[in-house]
Amino acid sequence: MSGALLGFVIGGFFGPHWKANDWPFFIQFLALLGEVFMNLLRMLVVPFVITSMILGMTSMGRQGRVGRLLGVTFTYYMVTTILAVILGIVVVLVVDPGGRYAVPGGTAGVVHAEQLLWYEALFKTVRSLFPDNIFQAAAQGQILGLITFSLIFGAILRRLGERGEMLVRVIDVVNDVLMTFVHGVIWLAPLGILGLVATKTGAAGGFSSVISDLRALSLYAITVLAGLGVHAVIVLPAILWGVARRNPIQHLRHFSEAVVTAFSTASSAATIPVTTANALDKAGFGKSNAQFVLPLGATINMDGTALYEAVAVIFIASTFGIKLGITQIVVVALTATLAAIGAAAIPHAGLVTMVMVFAAADVPPDIANKGIAMILTIDWILDRFRTAVNVWGDTVGLAVVERLGSVGSDGESSD
Repeated sequence: MSGALLGFVIGGFFGPHWKANDWPFFIQFLALLGEVFMNLLRMLVVPFVITSMILGMTSMGRQGRVGRLLGVTFTYYMVTTILAVILGIVVVLVVDPGGRYAVPGGTAGVVHAEQLLWYEALFKTVRSLFPDNIFQAAAQGQILGLITFSLIFGAILRRLGERGEMLVRVIDVVNDVLMTFVHGVIWLAPLGILGLVATKTGAAGGFSSVISDLRALSLYAITVLAGLGVHAVIVLPAILWGVARRNPIQHLRHFSEAVVTAFSTASSAATIPVTTANALDKAGFGKSNAQFVLPLGATINMDGTALYEAVAVIFIASTFGIKLGITQIVVVALTATLAAIGAAAIPHAGLVTMVMVFAAADVPPDIANKGIAMILTIDWILDRFRTAVNVWGDTVGLAVVERLGSVGSDGESSD
């Protein structure tokens, strides 16, 4: 947290004095630290997801609880995502920021993406589960296909019995090596986070530009942050306390590094190694549960993204004088849920999938593009908050799964 705050202060104060493409040595050094930290995290994602998901499947499979684990996990993901979308829609309809915002003239479309109907979005998500090249898909941030391959590989490996045990032990050793690697990266986290936040804030123009952008879209930003705040501070802790029987404050302490890393990198995928390390080293969760639930959650459990997309679409439609009816709002809710699940766990992925929601709500493409261009100036800030909420939701999901009877690290039920 100290690295993020210090980085924000440095970028905020000195950012206006940096010349484009001519940053002073110290700032370039900070940028290098941030880039190295981010690259180290990304370097770990693919091997870490593969080994974690395979080991998670083989451990769960031996106890015959795969069906129950998947049922609890996906039920949690769907319920919390739908709750987030409903919350976002209620907040944006009550506040109505679009009705009080003047449309700026001369706005050119910046983000262009394919127009997809809701069922096309569903089909696209299903296709992403089965890529023809898992390495290419993983390099593009499409972790779903990598997870599918790892789960199938783990299930087949389990069925091989004793013949597969040798390979399971090798994969377990590789996973331990990766965890040691993760611990080294976490040690570098304060400096890396400082560099990421400082350079991003400075590149945005420092405090003056950030405040100016926020002021221009203040009511919209407040609406998004209010929705994310209620979901993160009330809804998820209520589930954590009521279902998982865990103290939310203590739980947050255990996962503070993961949440701050998610905020700093704006990438759920890049945060997977840190979240897993916190789950095992600080929170004491079962290894099998953490290896199975967290990579899956970072890919398809996108509460913050779903809430954000619903708010943004209704705000933009209202800003341009389009009043959505009840049917269209229901379609927005359903499509935002699907779009969030299909979004890559990388920065700004929500902006691309948001186009699906516009198309489903019958908002004209030109207005959708102008609206996205309009909110683009502050998306880099809001993206960090929604990613932090996504990762926070993943950790709550892990607690729920462990509480409701999945297999612990010792292979016994946690009932």
